[in-house]
Amino acid sequence: MPKRQLRAMWIASVVNIDWPSQTGLSVSAQQAEFRSWLDLAAQKNMNAVVVQVRPTADAFWPSPYEPWSQWLTGTQGTNPGYDPLAFMVSEAHARDIEFHAWFNPYRIANHDDPSRLVPSHPARQNPGWRFAYGGKLYYNPGIPAVRGFIEDAIMDAVTRYDIDGVHLDDYFYPYPVSGQTIPDAAAYAEYGADFGNIHDWRRNNVNLLVREMDQRIHTAKPWAEFGVSPFGIWRNASTDPLGSQTSGLQSYDAIYADSRLWVRQGWVDYIAPQIYWHIGYPAADYKVLTAWWSDVVRGTDVQLFVGQAAYRAGATGQDPAWQQPDELTNHLYDNRGHPEVLGDVFFSAKDVRANRIGSIARLTSDHYSRPALIPAYGTAPAPAAPSITSATRVTNGVALSWQRGGSITPVSYAVYRVNDSPATDPCFFADARNLLKTTRGTSFTDTTAAATGTYTYYVTAMDRTHHESAPSAGRVVTSGGSFSVVIDNGDAGFTAGSNWGTSSFSSQRYGGDYRFADPVTSSDSAWFRTAVPSAGGYRIEVWYPANSGYNSSTPFIVATSGGNQVINVDQRVNGGQWRSLGTFTLSAGTYNVVGVSRWTATSGYVIADAVRITKL
Repeated sequence: MPKRQLRAMWIASVVNIDWPSQTGLSVSAQQAEFRSWLDLAAQKNMNAVVVQVRPTADAFWPSPYEPWSQWLTGTQGTNPGYDPLAFMVSEAHARDIEFHAWFNPYRIANHDDPSRLVPSHPARQNPGWRFAYGGKLYYNPGIPAVRGFIEDAIMDAVTRYDIDGVHLDDYFYPYPVSGQTIPDAAAYAEYGADFGNIHDWRRNNVNLLVREMDQRIHTAKPWAEFGVSPFGIWRNASTDPLGSQTSGLQSYDAIYADSRLWVRQGWVDYIAPQIYWHIGYPAADYKVLTAWWSDVVRGTDVQLFVGQAAYRAGATGQDPAWQQPDELTNHLYDNRGHPEVLGDVFFSAKDVRANRIGSIARLTSDHYSRPALIPAYGTAPAPAAPSITSATRVTNGVALSWQRGGSITPVSYAVYRVNDSPATDPCFFADARNLLKTTRGTSFTDTTAAATGTYTYYVTAMDRTHHESAPSAGRVVTSGGSFSVVIDNGDAGFTAGSNWGTSSFSSQRYGGDYRFADPVTSSDSAWFRTAVPSAGGYRIEVWYPANSGYNSSTPFIVATSGGNQVINVDQRVNGGQWRSLGTFTLSAGTYNVVGVSRWTATSGYVIADAVRITKL
């Protein structure tokens, strides 16, 4: 169960593909629809959405550059009565789902009549910026003023909203239309003197947009990701030896998208090629292209996600391969053979919901049965480990609360649960088998916990770029009591003087290491400190590694409500497990509850490793 994967779906707004489902809905209806998309994503254990907020040179936010989108109200330029982008970002983050804002850079309209644009539209105010082609209107990518305007329009959303990423799709220069020529000869004559042909000039125009967007986004928000989802084929190997063993449309030549260059130059943080073909498709085999793109990103810092054709699965008229419920899930199995593939994006939300022939249910059962963390990027240090402040059985499960560690507030947290109360092991956190939930809050109720049994909970913290902290100290919850805590010698609640050494020699240790000291005729105790929630009876247990050379009468001190009690333990035997010291009456409060003293007449190291305190 891979712990780190981007799991996302596109939510398209153009022609009301996904959201809003139709124009003219009330504010409450639009918002309810969008919440339902987020709830679907959460139900499928997805962790990101890619939402189209500038579909046709218009805006899903109050932009000073472009009019309100017609896909909201049915009329371009009409205020929908709220700020959709602010609402969507807030709702996504409330579910700890990343929000990637999706922008179409050059498309103005799905028609070629500029008089149908609102009079204030920049494309009407600047007729020289546009051209008609294939029955649609486009901004001319070759005009520097156009490029600057598009970048400014996008950066307005980047700087004003708490978006997690900026996303461009495959629409750059228009896809070829038979018998038509892109009408940009005049712009080439004016701006293309440095290029030997118009094709290289066009590619450079797109390259400039990509490179400059990368620079501007990261200058404004270093943590924000910039990604592109290009057409799945760069070039065929028959044309270019660097290309893939395919025979389809070449985006490098047809739409002037040099997507391989963007990766190799590091102008994008991620690339999400639309590999919209089935396994074994002769012209563009999914397996061939996944391997090719994996090779392209290898050795770079660019992350690879795969655009998946959920719209084809079970759809009428598609190839017979797409009528098989396991086609999509087999794509993800193939991905696992390529460590460069770090996730998937599905087109589109309505097809995820439709679940034709059970293809999405099969995929989520096979691959998304547990939550996942978004792959980390960049070089920022991880936050400090949080600390669990309470873990209590309640009527519907186990209620957890925690607090951050250190001075930096994390963006989100991950909650893990391990059955029973074994010593902390890094393998607990290596994959998703123990991952319960990610959240931007500092509390969580585990409603999947059984009413009986023992669990150990851990919490980690993530920064904005998804670097994960070390785990908190484990907090044990049993069916016998509402409070249980484990304090390891590596936790903040442990203190010991300079004469105590540190060792990881014994495999019976709890956690990564344990503390040891020679016996002396003075106490010099190591102490385990915690917050006791209420006065009453508690069971005290200790964990230590055993060795024939360790002390046969190590003094453990319990700070009871009636004073300190000493229990001597033979640490030569019974190591590597919880050993009960007995039950004791403790006072409420935060204090040193259990100590290990060096004051003993017997020889051999005294060991301080871990303590478990459970309310009776």
